[in-house]
Amino acid sequence: MRSAAMVLGVIGGCLAVLLGFFSYGYTEMVNRVGEVEGLLHQVNDPTLIRTASFLAPLLAIAGGAMAKMRALWGGLLLLVAAGLMYHAFGFGVFTMFPIGMTGLAGILALAAGRPDEPKAHF
Repeated sequence: MRSAAMVLGVIGGCLAVLLGFFSYGYTEMVNRVGEVEGLLHQVNDPTLIRTASFLAPLLAIAGGAMAKMRALWGGLLLLVAAGLMYHAFGFGVFTMFPIGMTGLAGILALAAGRPDEPKAHF
């Protein structure tokens, strides 16, 4: 389960990077060009979109990378990334795979059968 969580987390994080590029770019383009009636409208909270565009992919990739050795920490990071994407972007055509992959990876990491190896955190 840890290997599956790692792979799904990293792939979901890579898809979240694409989502983040386009979302951040959209908010920046509307700021520079301005709103165009019937075509471009600024989102309600551009700061939330920009923050989620940056943080969610980082959390997902880091959580996926950690899932093999530190399943609890990795799983929590993956679930936070999935929740942040869902809160910021909602569930739609372009968000279903990043949210689904990171969410499933987080659940798999937390449900891993054996406990973490006893190692110091620092």
